[in-house]
Amino acid sequence: MKKFVIILVIMLLGAAGIYLALRGKAKPADTASQTTVAKIEQGSIRQMVKATGRVVSNLDVDIKCKASGEVIELPFDVSDTVKKGELLVELDPVDQQRVLTKAEVSLSSSQAQLEIARKNLDIAQRTLTTDKQKAESDLQSAQVQAKDTLAKADRVRQLLEKKLSSQEEYDTAQTAAIQVDSALKNAQTKIEELKTQELAIELERQNVILAQAQVDMDKVDLDVAKDRIRDIKVMAPMDGVVTARTVQTGQIISSGVSNVGGGTTILTLSDLSHIYVYASVDESYIGKVQVGQTANITADAFKEKEFEGKVVRIASRGANVSNVVTFEVKLEVLGEDRNLLKPEMTANIEIITAQKDNVLCAPVGAILRQKGKYIVNVPGADGSVETRPVEIGISDEIEKTEIISGLNEGDKVVVYKGDSQSRWNAGQQARPPAGGMMLGQPPRRSRL
Repeated sequence: MKKFVIILVIMLLGAAGIYLALRGKAKPADTASQTTVAKIEQGSIRQMVKATGRVVSNLDVDIKCKASGEVIELPFDVSDTVKKGELLVELDPVDQQRVLTKAEVSLSSSQAQLEIARKNLDIAQRTLTTDKQKAESDLQSAQVQAKDTLAKADRVRQLLEKKLSSQEEYDTAQTAAIQVDSALKNAQTKIEELKTQELAIELERQNVILAQAQVDMDKVDLDVAKDRIRDIKVMAPMDGVVTARTVQTGQIISSGVSNVGGGTTILTLSDLSHIYVYASVDESYIGKVQVGQTANITADAFKEKEFEGKVVRIASRGANVSNVVTFEVKLEVLGEDRNLLKPEMTANIEIITAQKDNVLCAPVGAILRQKGKYIVNVPGADGSVETRPVEIGISDEIEKTEIISGLNEGDKVVVYKGDSQSRWNAGQQARPPAGGMMLGQPPRRSRL
C-alpha cells in the first residue's frame, strides 16, 4: 500500500513538472496595439445608412364576393396577369335565382294589395259623396215638411180656440207635426253618421299608404336580389397580377357583406406597376435620411445585381420592439428591371445620405476622439508621435473619413488596428503606443 502511494506521488510531481516546463516556453500574449502608417490623399467618400427591408407591391387588393355559394369558375391562378374588367370568379346562380324569383312574387303580391287598397278607398269616397248628397237632400226635405206641418198645426190650434175646428182635426195636426219632427231628427242623425264614414275613409287612405310602403320595400328586395345575381360574378377592379389564391373550383364560399367574419378571401390581386421597399432604419441614423435621397438595393435572389431606389416617405413615428426603436422608410425601386423583385423578398438597402468627390481622406482607424474632439497621431522622423486636432466631415465609417482641416495632402497618420481597433468598435478607450494620451471612441458605424 505504501509503495502504491509513493508511486502515485512521483507521478503527480512529474506531471506538475512537465506542465510548468511547457508553460515557461509559452509566448506571452501580444496585447500591444497593431499600427500602420497611411498617407492623406484626395478621394471620394460616400456616406450611407444601411438597413434591411421587405419588398412590397404598389397595392394589394383582397378579392371577396358579395354573394355566397359554390365556385363554378375560377379562371386565374397565382402569377397570372389580369386586366381590369376580366372575370375573376363566378358562383352557381341557382340559390340567387330562387331569391330573385321570390322577390318578384312578393312584389307582385304587394302591388295587388296596393291596387285593392286604392279601389277600397275610391269606393268609400264615392259612397260618402252619394250618402252625403242624399242625407243633405233628406234633411232639407224634412226641414220644409216640419215647417209646413208646424204651421198647419198652429192654425188648427187657433181655429180650435175659436170653435171653428174640431178636437180630432187638432190631434191629427199634432200627430203629423210629431212625425215630421222625428223625420227631421233622423235626417240630422244621418248627417252626423257621415262623419264616421269620413273617419273610415281616412283608415282606407292609411291602408293605401301601408300597401305602397310594402311595394317600395319589395322593390328594394327585388333590386337587392338582382344585385346578388350580378354579384355572383366578380370582375377585376384593376390591372394586376394574382399573388395569392385561397379557394378552388367547387368550394363553398361565404359572402363578404352578410357574413360576420368578413367573408371568404378568394384571391389577392397586386398592382406591380410600382415596386417599393419598406426598410427599418435605426433611430441613430434616421436623422441622416431625407425624402428624395437615392439608394442602392440588393436582394439575395440577385446577388450580382444592384437596383436603384429613392426615398419617398419617412415614418413620423417609430416602432419600439424590445427597447430598440426603428423608423419605417419607404423607398421606390426604379429602373426597368424593378419587376425582378417580388413582394415579400428581403432587400438590403444602402441609402446614400451624402457624397463628396476630390476631398482629403483619412483612414477611419486614424481618427480618434479625446474629450469630445477629434485627433490624429502623426509619426515623426525620430519615431515619436505628434497629436494633431482635426476637423472631420462625412465618413463612410468603414474605410475613409473626410478631413476638413488639420492635415494636408501627403501627411502621414498612424492607423490603429488589432486590439486597439477592436476596443474602438466595442466603445472602449484605447491607448496609442506613444504620447501617453487617453483615446476615446470614434463615430458609430452604420449597421447592416
